[in-house]
Amino acid sequence: MLKRFRESLIAKMILSGGVTLLLCIFLWTGFNVYYFKSNVVSNVMSDIEMVSDTIMLALHYAMMLDNEEDIKENINNISKQEEIESIRVYNKQGRIVFSNIPEEIGKVISQHAPSCWICHQYDPPPPNMPLEKRTRMVESGKRQLMAIMTPIANSEGCSPGPCHVHEKDEQVLGLLDVTVNMESKNAMILMFERANMGISVVVFAATFLALFAFTYRFIFRPIRRLITATRGISGEKGHTDIDIEQVDEIGTLGEAFNMMGRRVTEKHRELMEQREEFRNLFDNVPCLVSVVDTDYRVIRHNKAYEQHFGLPMGKRCWQVNKGRLEKCEVCPVDRTFQDGLPHMSEESGMAKNGHPIHWIVYTSPVRNEDGKVVAAMEMMIDITHRRELESKLAASEHRYHAIFDSIPNAVFVLDRETLEILNCNEPSQEMYGWTQLELRGRSFMGFFRPGEAKDWEEQLRTCPAIELCTHVDKSGRQFFVFLRISPARFEERDTLIVTCTDVTRKVEAEQQLIQASKMTTLGEMSTGVAHELNQPLTILKAISNLLTRKVENGTEVAPDIMREMADGISTHVDRAAKIIEHMREFGRKSDLRTMPVQVNEVLERGFEFFHQQLMVHNIEVVWDLDPDLPLIMADSNRLEQVVINLLLNARDAIEDRWAGNKENPDKRVLITSAGTPDKVVFRICDTGEGIPPAIRERLFEPFFTTKNVGKGTGLGLSISYGIVTDYGGDIRASSWDEGGACFEITFPRAECEL
Repeated sequence: MLKRFRESLIAKMILSGGVTLLLCIFLWTGFNVYYFKSNVVSNVMSDIEMVSDTIMLALHYAMMLDNEEDIKENINNISKQEEIESIRVYNKQGRIVFSNIPEEIGKVISQHAPSCWICHQYDPPPPNMPLEKRTRMVESGKRQLMAIMTPIANSEGCSPGPCHVHEKDEQVLGLLDVTVNMESKNAMILMFERANMGISVVVFAATFLALFAFTYRFIFRPIRRLITATRGISGEKGHTDIDIEQVDEIGTLGEAFNMMGRRVTEKHRELMEQREEFRNLFDNVPCLVSVVDTDYRVIRHNKAYEQHFGLPMGKRCWQVNKGRLEKCEVCPVDRTFQDGLPHMSEESGMAKNGHPIHWIVYTSPVRNEDGKVVAAMEMMIDITHRRELESKLAASEHRYHAIFDSIPNAVFVLDRETLEILNCNEPSQEMYGWTQLELRGRSFMGFFRPGEAKDWEEQLRTCPAIELCTHVDKSGRQFFVFLRISPARFEERDTLIVTCTDVTRKVEAEQQLIQASKMTTLGEMSTGVAHELNQPLTILKAISNLLTRKVENGTEVAPDIMREMADGISTHVDRAAKIIEHMREFGRKSDLRTMPVQVNEVLERGFEFFHQQLMVHNIEVVWDLDPDLPLIMADSNRLEQVVINLLLNARDAIEDRWAGNKENPDKRVLITSAGTPDKVVFRICDTGEGIPPAIRERLFEPFFTTKNVGKGTGLGLSISYGIVTDYGGDIRASSWDEGGACFEITFPRAECEL
């Protein structure tokens, strides 16, 4: 019973409340007594001080007259009051000169006595001291006395008189000591203390009993009912509502408890349902789940685990999962037992059907109530199919690398944004001279000749192919390449797969054919060129003859005529030089430098070089050029060769058609150009014999010609076709509506977009 009472809430509340109440009453009583006692002592000190001041005033006149009898009489009269014990006057040497007790007169008090040292610890003693420092309590037998020392200060009437020996600079002449009996005051204080103690005991008892009754009635009885109801919830009885007829916090607690009990009952039912649901989830989850104890025996498992490995039947995990006879060297379950943390690993074993199986296992510790790891849960994800796919992927990657490295052309994988080389095959190092390691990380634009990289950068990102461009290898050797570009996704990056084909030999062979064709063209144009040069030479000869005759006849030449002849000589010399320079430029080998080209300028230059041939044969040229034609990427010298070849074919076709018909021959050549959002097109049409449909498909074959023997090599259109296709263009032949043939050449714009 004592133990139950000590451990009960009511005992704790009574003990804590009683102690707190007792302490508060004790402090309250102590404060009252202390305050009353302090107040009484303070009043007594004030009264004694006032008495001391009264005595000083009463003795002042007698001291001024040095009348000892009056002083003694005043002291004796004043000391007759009931509470005054003694009145003493000390001189500055500490001798009692006056006292109501005759035996004390003449007695010397040491300056180190407690009553004197208060002032004599200072040198000189101060004339004024606080009342608290001048007051002292004195025990005389069983009586308690209070004494106050009052300094007798030197005043103006004391020092100058003829009967006194005090110096003017002296501050204190002596002391007045008044002692009062505290017996009545102490009796009053004692009575006050006893009264306060009695009141405190009554207040404590009444308050404690009221607190106990209230607590028992309104707190402990409802709490006991709550405890009984709580035990019912935890037992088999279940929840039963309790009725607490209180409109306060306890009543609110009872209502909350009833609500909580109903919710706990409902949650318990839901918990049991969830427990059953979790058990079903554990058994039916597609992952392989097992629980292994500290002896590594499989103590629980789900259906998927049983389907893969069969019934564990108390075997250890390595026996069930892998068919081993001893524990695995690296075991995630063992690591979980050691550090109490989850772990993950990839494992391989044998299924119950004898087929190999691969899985990823995640282990998690299972702890008891004390937090100790008593088992480990294994959740295994079957990755057998993924492993098979990885094997196939590895084989596929091996085949890819084999194919990638066996491609005879250089293949680069570029970052689409920066054009940085991410990967390359083995032929790339043979073609460019750098090792594969050196090539990775370089910019692909570094392969182009200085000054050409910016012209090709946008096309490299947007065009599917670059027909012909010049690259530079590590040694500085320049060679011609054909680029095929395909966008792709490589290692989570947008990339370009660029295949580079070295076409240097092909281009050099074509250049030789083109050069031969140029020489042939120049040979065919020699008559026209000779006529072109003959005109300025004839004029120069005429001016020379005129000057010679003037000199022989001694005739002066007028300055304006001389200036006109000089201008004529300069103009025709420039004309002849321009014809020769154009022939020289046309006849040189092209350096195949690809750059932005204006097609209209190429057409005009080609016509300027060939117009004399057309004039000789009375062929009219009709122009229809687009002034806002976009640029294309090509070599202007090579395109001029195409224009001259087409004009040459047009001249021959027109002459062949109209050779036997001299009446109103229609000899015309139409030159047009136009631009579209992504292409540039120019056409050269003639009123010649036209092209039969049967031979159109063979028109651009090498050495194929419709001219008579000795009039053509059959290379003009073939060379023109090669030049056009080198720059991504297209050339087609068709019939003109007005008769004759029409050749249409198309090039992509310089800013090509996919």
